[in-house]
Amino acid sequence: MQWWSVGVVLLVVTSAGSAPAAPAPWAGRLEEKAGPGWPPVQSVTARDPSVPNVVLVVSDSFDGRLTFHPGNQTVALPFINFMKKHGTIFLNAYTNSPICCPSRAAMWSGLFTHLTESWNNFKGLDQNYTTWMDVLQKSGYHTQKFGKLDYTSGHHSISNRVEAWTRDVDFLLRQEGRPVVNLIPDKTKARIMEEDWQNADKATSWLRKEAINFTQPFVLYLGLNLPHPYPSPYTGENFGSSTFQTSPYWLEKVFYKAIKIPKWSSLSEMHPVDYYSSYTKNCTGQFTKKEIRDIRAFYYAMCAETDAMLGEIILTLHQLNLLQKTTVIFTSDHGELAMDHRQFYKMSMYEASSHIPLLMMGPGIKANLHVPDVVSLVDIHPTLLDIAGVPLPQNLSGYSLIPLSSEAFSNHSKSTRPHPPWILSEFHGCNVNASTYMLRIDKWKYIAYSDGTSSPPQLFDLSSDPDELTNIATKFPEITHSLDQKLRSIINYPVVSASVHQYNKKQFISWKDSLGQNYTKVIANLRWHQDWLKEPKKYEHAINRWLKSNANL
Repeated sequence: MQWWSVGVVLLVVTSAGSAPAAPAPWAGRLEEKAGPGWPPVQSVTARDPSVPNVVLVVSDSFDGRLTFHPGNQTVALPFINFMKKHGTIFLNAYTNSPICCPSRAAMWSGLFTHLTESWNNFKGLDQNYTTWMDVLQKSGYHTQKFGKLDYTSGHHSISNRVEAWTRDVDFLLRQEGRPVVNLIPDKTKARIMEEDWQNADKATSWLRKEAINFTQPFVLYLGLNLPHPYPSPYTGENFGSSTFQTSPYWLEKVFYKAIKIPKWSSLSEMHPVDYYSSYTKNCTGQFTKKEIRDIRAFYYAMCAETDAMLGEIILTLHQLNLLQKTTVIFTSDHGELAMDHRQFYKMSMYEASSHIPLLMMGPGIKANLHVPDVVSLVDIHPTLLDIAGVPLPQNLSGYSLIPLSSEAFSNHSKSTRPHPPWILSEFHGCNVNASTYMLRIDKWKYIAYSDGTSSPPQLFDLSSDPDELTNIATKFPEITHSLDQKLRSIINYPVVSASVHQYNKKQFISWKDSLGQNYTKVIANLRWHQDWLKEPKKYEHAINRWLKSNANL
């Protein structure tokens, strides 16, 4: 029997009898006032049992709705359930940008995407940007990180960045392979995403060999690739990262009868931006119900494997008697559509793509608490500083979640600002041909595009339409107008969209010029090569028209 099969039983037997004990007040241990010298550089000179360690586990592409009812009926996630029982779950947590690098930039900086200009997977934070981990290190914490980070500029493929830069060009090209599944036949094979398991092993080894000996608190970060789809072959029918891969071992954790086949609008009825996304993701063809159910089942199985790696960290903390001294946080950079709205991947404001898991447990964190307030990834930064007793800078977009999740800490929290009743998410990358802005407030989700006029907005009442099948923006014009005004008070989104247009064109021109005579060959053989090579002159002319338009922009 594998350890994760018994880990929950062990943990429940030892810990389920009572909620984690609240720590003694410790807010005064660090410099209290933020000023020119912020962050404070005062170290904790000896282990104070009331000062928690911090472990942050961040997955990739995890649909947050799977962590609570009814989504949690589709797959067994024992360690997420353990965190939910012994800690706090945020039922309405969202990404600030539904794509890898910009969302992670928001989490590490505590700032909205437009403030750091993290426009796409190529454009994130500068390498030397001061993150929450840097602040905690200066404040006396031992720090360590393993696995996927992906919040700085300069990464991801050439195709990915060129697709983002050229999203305004008047053409439609498939940029991804048709989503498929791949079954590893070994029924006993559990370590499918070996890279993630190796990083989880490194994290647990570090806990056993180093962290256990520290006299000061530590913060450990583990970044996982799962449940992000796997890369597909570059040539042939499939390309991009469109393979959902698992083994029978993890499929056994999925409850097939509970898998919901999503309803789709017809292609002609789709919102124009959704149609562009579906087409570029190679999802406008025919899919059988079996294909859709398999894609979703394999995705859920990948989530189960993710949960097991989270469990490896929790079990190690328990075995080292560190669990009661450590605040554990689990979240994700964004979700995964898994064929919701005729799409896979993310890059969308629909719930499957934008709704993320967020769970916290540890000293002072309320047990079995379900928080309905809307929160987002930018709140991670001030929350971690608040846990450490570090004064919070006033320029952060995020708010500490400690007042929402802990009675013991809330009286000593450095946060003096209550969390607003809304969150902002924005997207400026590939597979979407307009900058997208989401305001989530109360029961409403309002989505605006580009300059606010060139593409129609969307409005959903999530209380009566959780699957977001009916856009009621024109039915309720007063509500639509009111929410648009609220959104504009938070972000001048037409101006931001214009800035992104300008950035995209400048970056593309610079890249084109750097290739010289190789440009024609290189651009034809990116991920869209199967479509491009059929009519190369047509697509080159479309780009040339785009480059000549709005020359003064």
